[in-house]
Amino acid sequence: MQLLSSAITHCRFEASDSAADEIVLLRILKLMESMILGPVGDTLGDESICEMMETGLSMCCQGRLSELLRSSAEMSMTSMCQVIFERLKRVEPEKTPPEDMLEDRTDPGLAPLRVDPAARTNGANGSEETFAEGRNSSGTNRADDPLEPTDAINANVASTGNEGTLLETSSDIATKSYSLPSIRELLRVLINLLDPHDRQHTDSMRVMALRILDVALEVAGSSIIRHESLSRLVKDELCRHLFQLVRSDNMLLLQSSLRAAGTLLATCREVLKLQQELFLSYLVACLHLRMDIPQEPGMDPALYDGVLHGPKLAKYSKTASDSGRSTPVPGKDRLKLGIEGGARKPDAREAMVESIGALSRIPTFMVELYINYDCEIDSDDLCEEMVGLLSRNAFPDSATWSTTNVPPLCLEALLGYVQLIAARLDRQAESEGLPDPVALREQRRLKKIIVQGTARLNENPKDGIAYLTSEGVIEDPEDPQCLSRFLKGTTRISKRVLGDFLTKKFNEPILAAFLDQFDFQGKRVDEALRVLLETFRLPGEAALIERLVLSFSEKYCASSTPEGVADKDAVYVLTYAIIMLNTDQHNPNLKSQNRMSLIDFSRNLRGVNGGEDFNPQYLQDIYNSIKTREIILPDEHDNTQAFDYAWKALLHKADFGGSLITCDSNMYDADMFAATWKPVIATLSYVFMSASDDAVFSRIVASFDQCARIAAKYKLIEVLDRIIFILSTMSTLALETPPNTALNTEVQVGGNTVMVSEMAVKFGRDFKAQLATVVLFRVVVDNEASITNGWTQLVRTWLNLFVNSLLPPSSMPSQTILGISPVPLSSPSQVIDRAQKPNESGILSVFTSYLTSYAADDPPEPSDEELPEKNSPVVITVKPDVLSAGPTNGQRQMKKGVVYDPAVVFILELTTILALRDLDTIQSVGPAAADALLSVIRDAVNIHPTAVSRALFYLLCLLEASHDLSFLRVPVILHAISSLDPSMQEKSASLILKGIVRCIKKPGPLRNEMVNSPDFWAILQGIHSLSDIAPAVFNVMEHLTARNSLAITADNYEAAVALLNDFASAGGTGAILEQRQDGPGKRGKTVKQQKPLFVIHSRFLAKTLTLQPRDNDVVKRGVEAVGLIHQLSSRVPALLEQSHLDREQAWVAYWSPIFRALVAQSTNPCREIRNQALAHLQRSLLSTEHASTGHHGLIVIFDEVLFPLVLRLLKPEVYRSDPVGMNETRVHAATLLCKAFLHYLVRLSEWDGMLDLWLRILDILDRLMNSGQGESLEEAVPEILKNIILVMSSSGYLAPPNQKPELEKLWIETWRRVDRLLPGLFAEIFPDDKKAASSSTPVPDSHQQEQPLPQPQQPEQADLIPTSAGPA
Repeated sequence: MQLLSSAITHCRFEASDSAADEIVLLRILKLMESMILGPVGDTLGDESICEMMETGLSMCCQGRLSELLRSSAEMSMTSMCQVIFERLKRVEPEKTPPEDMLEDRTDPGLAPLRVDPAARTNGANGSEETFAEGRNSSGTNRADDPLEPTDAINANVASTGNEGTLLETSSDIATKSYSLPSIRELLRVLINLLDPHDRQHTDSMRVMALRILDVALEVAGSSIIRHESLSRLVKDELCRHLFQLVRSDNMLLLQSSLRAAGTLLATCREVLKLQQELFLSYLVACLHLRMDIPQEPGMDPALYDGVLHGPKLAKYSKTASDSGRSTPVPGKDRLKLGIEGGARKPDAREAMVESIGALSRIPTFMVELYINYDCEIDSDDLCEEMVGLLSRNAFPDSATWSTTNVPPLCLEALLGYVQLIAARLDRQAESEGLPDPVALREQRRLKKIIVQGTARLNENPKDGIAYLTSEGVIEDPEDPQCLSRFLKGTTRISKRVLGDFLTKKFNEPILAAFLDQFDFQGKRVDEALRVLLETFRLPGEAALIERLVLSFSEKYCASSTPEGVADKDAVYVLTYAIIMLNTDQHNPNLKSQNRMSLIDFSRNLRGVNGGEDFNPQYLQDIYNSIKTREIILPDEHDNTQAFDYAWKALLHKADFGGSLITCDSNMYDADMFAATWKPVIATLSYVFMSASDDAVFSRIVASFDQCARIAAKYKLIEVLDRIIFILSTMSTLALETPPNTALNTEVQVGGNTVMVSEMAVKFGRDFKAQLATVVLFRVVVDNEASITNGWTQLVRTWLNLFVNSLLPPSSMPSQTILGISPVPLSSPSQVIDRAQKPNESGILSVFTSYLTSYAADDPPEPSDEELPEKNSPVVITVKPDVLSAGPTNGQRQMKKGVVYDPAVVFILELTTILALRDLDTIQSVGPAAADALLSVIRDAVNIHPTAVSRALFYLLCLLEASHDLSFLRVPVILHAISSLDPSMQEKSASLILKGIVRCIKKPGPLRNEMVNSPDFWAILQGIHSLSDIAPAVFNVMEHLTARNSLAITADNYEAAVALLNDFASAGGTGAILEQRQDGPGKRGKTVKQQKPLFVIHSRFLAKTLTLQPRDNDVVKRGVEAVGLIHQLSSRVPALLEQSHLDREQAWVAYWSPIFRALVAQSTNPCREIRNQALAHLQRSLLSTEHASTGHHGLIVIFDEVLFPLVLRLLKPEVYRSDPVGMNETRVHAATLLCKAFLHYLVRLSEWDGMLDLWLRILDILDRLMNSGQGESLEEAVPEILKNIILVMSSSGYLAPPNQKPELEKLWIETWRRVDRLLPGLFAEIFPDDKKAASSSTPVPDSHQQEQPLPQPQQPEQADLIPTSAGPA
């Protein structure tokens, strides 16, 4: 294979027919391709590979060959190079890199390998082509530059003898499979072909080399950087040539250069940190538009605020005065030199954008930019700049300076950036071997401070140093060493400002400390001066230059006097001479013949070196150095030295700067997105508003959602708020001023209702607004906790939707969370109720017919088809203003001047719902919500009752949830409610009660505090009389007075009884039904029909007249209220035990309310309530709880309960309230009086006032019997009196004086009163007794002794009224 390779690469033939010759060359080419690509390719040695590559490249570069052959040669070379470079994957990295990578000696036995395609090419006038060369032509006898043409090639020389020698030589060499030497040589030649300054190489040759290199880098880029010799070629020559070629105006060359550069960075960027920064900085400088974004009609510029209007790459602002030259370098020359970017042709800009887009599609590319550059103090913010570049060029106006393809390309790259971050959201962060995000965050913060501080320093050094000191960057500004370290260490300070600052007289210590940081050992004076002046620009004033030269001289000779220099004075003079020589040699205004010669330079320095002359060779070296290389800042050069010098500085910095950190983790995504989100969101907004393609809409919507998810994931509150602001603004629903609702019209068709409003019409016509609204609420869902300022826009959106009836009732959680009906809206201006015809198309046709009228701000009118017909009438009605709004925004004013604004209520409800979400929201939102609600209640006079009532309910809901907190107090709220105007309380009663029920439904501190407040009972007292509220209030009472409830205490006991008493009194309305049912027969002829005196409230009358008494809810509540009053008596013993009052006082305090309430209800016009009250009163009076009651308690029972009851029953007005049933009640009362007397007879007998009490009872019985208002009393009273006397007599408490002298007075008074009331009754009871004197008291018969007055257990008539046949 070696011989075959040698044969085909060294064969020669006479040129004859060009077509035939090219056929031979093509076959040679195909043979080489088959050898390398085939299975025998591994047997080829390095020399064979080099020769074959030289042959192939020469065909590619031969301009006289046909295009077809050259294209075929390029394709073959691409295939062969792909296989050759793939071999690097199997080659072990070299252990010791060669000292000189241009001398390719990997084996002492091998001659140097060279590939020189130019050596195979004749001059333009040559008539023959040769591809056979002697061995010597490839050896060391060639010129140092292999790309230079040689004259050693003679196409007419052909010697078979030489071939035999070559074959013999080749066969004698022990060959091994090709490896690193040939690959390195091939890479070197391909790179050399790219040299833009080598005029031998045409652009077509460079394009060819770029294509081959692109393939090589693509297949072996990661392997190339593992070999130090190859890596050095890539880092230095390849990058230098590539980054200069991207400045070419040749589009084919530019595109190939960009493609190769992109592949290079995609595969080898780990070792190209600074090179990548230079390349990307140039692209950004070229592509970033510096023009303002043109304002689109109808689009708010605030939507796309945040787009960068220019790059921030320059480390300081350059001005013409920064240059040390008298004539600044023209801008176009600087662009050609590649010093800075600038305007490029549209096609070039598109190619650059495509290159950036290809790089941005690398998943880790942007995050690597952020870590390696944005967080590096001395680097540019490349990640921010790239996002800003893509954002700005995604705007349509960028096509004006490029092509129409650029905006979509940039938009695609920008959306891809967002998509990559979103795709990594749920991935677990990998931190192994990566920098700490906290440290990077701190480093980035420090970088921002330094950037801002150096910007100030460039304007005013004193101000900048003060700022940097305040931020801790400069520890001690008074320490020259500390300050000088900062000044030398940062690259962001203007060189001109730094030179002027250091050379000021008062900064001499700083200049000395600055010079101490340089090491001039072993350097000539001109070399040391060159190093110094690379850091700052030499000032222009002579005094400043003198101060600098003096300090430099002292520093140069500080440690030891250099060879060839006598002392510092000699250095001082020599330095001045060098500065003058530099100006003389490089002044563009000076002619060549007038420039200083070496002799002149030496003459000026005679006798200044310690009295002697400088060494002539020493001065000649200085002269030559200055003449060939000007001492000036790199960016002020106006020739190729600028780029070369800057490139060498970059390589030197790269040796100490470390490798690029590669990262495939989401650990830095939060900080990266936080730094770049503004232009992203601004671009999405602009494109959303200006685009018309559905695919673009879909991508933008998805990107908005991804941005929201990123912001929510990483807690980027500002980002989420900005997204919400933009989307709500684009939705046209977040208007700060609510829309006019005066023309709102409700259309009813077939049971369906459509509210037609101005906003609904405009919103329905705007597809983008609808889509923005959908995206808005899609973003909000699940991200509520991360929103702060965005709530303002959301609330405005909801509010405007609500007031225009565009929110369905189900969307508001009023019923599910608060348990109340939705907020009522203002009534529409008119309602069009239309019967639907069978042949009509539906509600949408009706809705459409009302839209056009809004163009003229007129209310909708029916169309011709909707006019009334004979058999299908159309009814147009205007709704009454039940809840109407005022003149502003369509609101009408109420009669009393109070305006109902549903928006206010909506805001209050929304605030309450948000506050009630959880404990955190209660603590954070609750206080503000409570203050707003309380302000509404305090100003209730000027607010619509609907708003006040719902505010009260919201406040009580908030109280229920926040009772454990301190921002709401029960007494304050209850007092505010109880202090409302009665009419306001009545209108708000329903919601007030619902709120109260929420607070007291569960036992706990809140219920206890509320029910013990007087205002609580005052509220219930104020609203319980309302017919629609009474059932709910009564349910509250049932809940509070339940047997297992501890809500009734000493503080609210009396109030509870009073409220129940009111419910019982309200049940008196049932009397009219009872009397209607009695009929004349039952009433009796002798009884005069009387009109009931009690007043029946009008609100109960209609309902009462249609129901039976037991079916009447009011009567039922009355009966149950009486039972609850009696039930409360079971609490009295516990209250007595807890009371701090005297026993007698406590007994009166807790029993009197119950007795008074039962007495009051014992005269209730309704018989059912009256009978229940009497029954419960009897149980209460005869209860064993009074067994230990003293005389004072017994006095209360008779004086405050029984006697007032009977006396009240005797009043005519009470009797007339129920003429039929009141007699029966009087009998019950008389019976109860006597039962109570007999029940407590034993204890009364021990009391001195018993006689008076007994006589009062007899007087009352006398009045009852002689009232003349019923036969039943005339029959019952004698029986009652007879029974009581018999019991007293049998018990020994009534006896004749002869038997018990101590009872004489009682006996006499009783005889006298009874005889007057019922003559003969006493004699009938005591037949043997005489009034004058009796020997003994008659003893009642056994029947009377065995039948004392029973204590009834049930409130039945038989237990209360004695029959006429005998004693009860």
